[in-house]
Amino acid sequence: MKRDVIIVGGGAAGFFTAIIAKERNPNLKITILEKGKEVLQKVKISGGGRCNVTNACFVPKDLTEFYPRGKKELLGPFHQFMTGDIMEWFESRGVPLKIEKDNRVFPKSNSSQSIIDCFQQLIDKYDIEVLKNHGVISVEKQDGIWQVETTKGLFVADKLVITAGSSKRIWELVATLGHKVVEPVPSLFTFNIKDPRLTDLLGVSVPYATVKIADTKLESHGPLLITHWGMSGPAILKLSAFGARKLADMNYEYKVEVNWLSKPFGQVVQELHKIKKANTKKQIALRSPFESISKRLWERFVTTVGVDPISRWADLSNKNLEEIARQLSKAVFKASGKSTFKDEFVTAGGITLKEINFKRFESKLHENLFFAGEVLNIDAVTGGFNFQNAWTGGYIIGNVLAE
Repeated sequence: MKRDVIIVGGGAAGFFTAIIAKERNPNLKITILEKGKEVLQKVKISGGGRCNVTNACFVPKDLTEFYPRGKKELLGPFHQFMTGDIMEWFESRGVPLKIEKDNRVFPKSNSSQSIIDCFQQLIDKYDIEVLKNHGVISVEKQDGIWQVETTKGLFVADKLVITAGSSKRIWELVATLGHKVVEPVPSLFTFNIKDPRLTDLLGVSVPYATVKIADTKLESHGPLLITHWGMSGPAILKLSAFGARKLADMNYEYKVEVNWLSKPFGQVVQELHKIKKANTKKQIALRSPFESISKRLWERFVTTVGVDPISRWADLSNKNLEEIARQLSKAVFKASGKSTFKDEFVTAGGITLKEINFKRFESKLHENLFFAGEVLNIDAVTGGFNFQNAWTGGYIIGNVLAE
């Protein structure tokens, strides 16, 4: 039986594309082919099982700034369908959402199952065929008709949509159609740093640090978290996303410059002199003099420069103050390797964007071949932005399919 549409990939972009198309044109015959035994697995585990649906950034141009790859290409599509639109879409279909302090958007239920249930109800309502355990073996186009061979048989359709995410096998198949694929590298990862300054400080964080990769222009700002492996948190993950290619080229061996206070060295020195003057008789490590630096982290900086934490402020020399200021504002750490989030793995890589018509998310090489989500060389920082790329692509393709 020939379908109108075959969608390869049972994830967020694939389901959303199918639902949008059927809402506009209920007569379409759509089949979703999923390699695994379950669908929507990335939705299920995202956001720690809560599903970070999108981000409360409502200006298209501002939104594109969160995409290291795809920034230029997504500006037009975001004017058609973006964060406020997907929020309204879920709300109107019985999934209330909430905006958290960091602008991430989650279901009020705090469960990704709310999103999965919504999709499943609409899949059932519109009689969209979902076939699991159907790994794609080959894709060909003959006489204008798409032929998709799977482990369970051959499927044919007028239109083909590929939303299979960062699948090496799918990228290989796409390459057989003449599309160029940018070799994928990890995009979101923590920095592996073994340094005595971080030992036993697991869970310590600062709300706003400035992080740089030495000898590059790579820099980011935001919360920084000390982990088992070294450093993580939004500042690190953003840097790993925007520096994905550069850090891969460096074989993940590089120096990280951390300004824990995001203040100039000279200013920190001046502040330490004032603090010394006001606390001459107090013990240095009795408490942290900086609100954003925890007592444990402050004590570590003090001991790192060879100062006894039970010393009094009056005992500190000008050199001591400068050395502490350097640890606070110009600390250098050696990173070696990376630790990726295996459950929420994001890559920089995929189909080269020059070969896509972003007014339709359609291949420029083949008519009626569409791509959405991470199969394209588009990725974003954490915070719901990767899902937003999937929703926007799926919405635009769904409308095209319904024409």
